This record gives sequence, C-alpha cells and structure tokens, in this order.
Amino acid sequence: MTQTSLPQASARRLLQVPSRWISAGGSDAVKVHIEPLRDLVATQDAWITLETRASPSFFLSWLWIGTWLAHLPKDAEPHILTARTCDLIVGMAVVCRRKTWRLGLRPRAKWLLHETGAAQFDRLCIEYNGILADSSAAEAIIRACLDSAIRYLGKSDQLVLSGITADVEAVARRAAAGAGLLEEVREVQTAHWVDFAEIRRLRMDYRASLGRNTRQAVSRTLRLYGERGLVEYRVMETVPEALAAFAELAELHRARWGGKGAFANPAFRPFHEDLIARGVPTGAVRISRTTVAGRTIGVLYNFVHGGEVLHYQSGFLYEEDAKLKPGLLSHVLAIEDGFARGELGYDFMAGSAGHKSRLANTERSLKWIVFGRDTIERRIETRGRHAKRVLAKFMKPASDARSV
Repeated sequence: MTQTSLPQASARRLLQVPSRWISAGGSDAVKVHIEPLRDLVATQDAWITLETRASPSFFLSWLWIGTWLAHLPKDAEPHILTARTCDLIVGMAVVCRRKTWRLGLRPRAKWLLHETGAAQFDRLCIEYNGILADSSAAEAIIRACLDSAIRYLGKSDQLVLSGITADVEAVARRAAAGAGLLEEVREVQTAHWVDFAEIRRLRMDYRASLGRNTRQAVSRTLRLYGERGLVEYRVMETVPEALAAFAELAELHRARWGGKGAFANPAFRPFHEDLIARGVPTGAVRISRTTVAGRTIGVLYNFVHGGEVLHYQSGFLYEEDAKLKPGLLSHVLAIEDGFARGELGYDFMAGSAGHKSRLANTERSLKWIVFGRDTIERRIETRGRHAKRVLAKFMKPASDARSV
C-alpha cells in the first residue's frame, strides 16, 4: 500500500511554514530548497530517480525512507531538502522540525535528519544516515545541503544528525565550523561487520576464519542440537512466510526482553510489517529461520543492500543449558549463506554485543551528534545530560552474561 499524502492535520500545520531558497556556501552551482513536505508522490518519483545516480545506504533507499514517511506520527513536521544544479536534482533529504523544551524566551526547535524528534517513534533506529547525493559530486552536494540546513536554523535551534559515518561527520563539522556552531557528540557506537573479501583472499571458509573458542562453541552447539534432530537454516521466500517468521521473532524477542525490547514501541511492528511486505519481493528484506527437528530456535531479520547483508533484529529460543547458543549458530549459518551467494559482507550494525566482535573481522564507527550555537541553555542542557548519563551508568544493573 502506498500512501500519497500526509495526514490532513499535519499538512495544515506544514503549510504555515514558509519555504526558502538558499544559495549554499556562496556558490551558484548548487541551490538548496527547503520546504514543508506536501506531495509524497512527487517526492517518491524524484527520490527514486536520484537513487539511480547515487550510492545510498539501505537507510537512504526509498524502501526505508518511503515506508518511514508513510508511518510518521501525526504531529511530525517533515520538510524536504532538495539540491539542484541547472534544474537537475542532485541531492535530497528529509528533515523534521520538533519544538523542544527551552530556557528563556527565545523560540527553539530541533531539526532532525530522517528522524522526527519523537523519542519512541525514533526507536526505529536509523543508521548509516546522511544525504542522498549524486555520486558524481557527492561530497560537494552533501556540504551544500548541510550548509543550507545550518543557515535555515533559528538562533537557538539545533541540527541533529543520528547514526552518521565518519565521512558525513567530517563534512558536517566543516559546515558547522563555518557557521560558528559547536558540535556535541551524544553517542559513538561501533558497527562490527564481516568482510567477505578478506575471507576469500585468505582462501578460507568462514567458519575456519573464526577464533578457536568461537569455532568450538559453534561445533558444540551444532552437536547438541543435532542430537535432537535435523538442524536447518532457511530463508523465507514469500511475504506470508516472512510475516509469519517475523511474528515468531516478536514472541521470542518479548520472551527475552519483556517490555524493554524493540516491540515495546507501538510503531515498531506496523512499520516493519509494511517494510517486509515491500522488501521481500525485491530481495531487499531477508528473514531467515533456524530450526531443530522442526522447532524454531532463531529468527533473523536482515536487509540486503549493495551486496551486503545488514542485521537489524532477531529473536532466539534460549534454554537452561548455556552451551546451547541459538543466536551464535543462526548468525553463522546466515553469514555462510551470504558468503555462498557471492555477497560482499555481513554487517551487524551498531551495538556492542559480545558475539558481534567474535564473528566479525572489521569494524566502522557511527556517531550521533548535535550542532548548535553556544548559548546558556545549551550549556545547562549539556551538563544535565552528562549528569544523567553518569547516574544511569551508576544505577545500571549487571547485564545478562549469557551470550548468543
């Protein structure tokens, strides 16, 4: 199902915000237009056309962005940022405006790149975020777009860039410095991934490339499960199969995490059911199930983009015997499947779970950053957040030591 317009209430609010033409960075070569997003069909057409000339991450593909836009909360204020050169669209992004708590009398808002500012909805967790840009001059286009987004800010506003790579951060930092803004790094996470080219270069199979203890854990898990019956790994080929496996994943995930997991977010399941329905037919969404004697022990929800598999969510059947590692086995089988398909790698994405570093052979960094002017309000809020993080770290309970 394709949504062709935003909810009427949101559209009425957006029409009150004037659009602006901005010549970015003092250059006439790229002009950036920021305006309320009113026409989803026109945005879709332009985005898909530009996507063919860009090298976007999965999270900048129309599959993700279009599904995200179709599920925005009613109070979201999305704006479309469009960069043009000689009437050709060369860059696009969606920035959402969110009014925030403030000190003093000045009006204030956050402008968020591909997020809404609604904390619960944004737990959909975008990663590898950035600007969709024509590959012929991507860095210059991204700089022009960020320059314009920064110029668009009010005096007390902030620009929020979540889940960006080091390359995007470097461009953003230069743009912010040119405007006299300060950078605050809210979070840094490591994304572990398996580079299949390295394994092929060594002329090894994947399991042989793992450390001795990890290989033993995989072999022991296979042996113990094998005593019960046939161990099978299978990718769901149809949308009904994939949705049924996703429902199983949800139950396994809840059993593990209760009310603290991803499914506690009411927006999570409908968004991903829509994404699965759109993505499975094209192969962009891959859901797999690992079974033992017909009983499910693990479900993986992955994306496939640019030759890489990106692991997004999972659910595993844990038992009392800690030697049984359903997650470890499920990931190993999924990695071997991707390797056999001739794909380029398997990305665990952001997060510090122990199994990620043991199964990966390289890593990259993702950052969550905020740019804004040096104000009293900003200093007070920064100190408050620091105190909150310190307190949270002190109060954090001991983590579950059982690995996947």
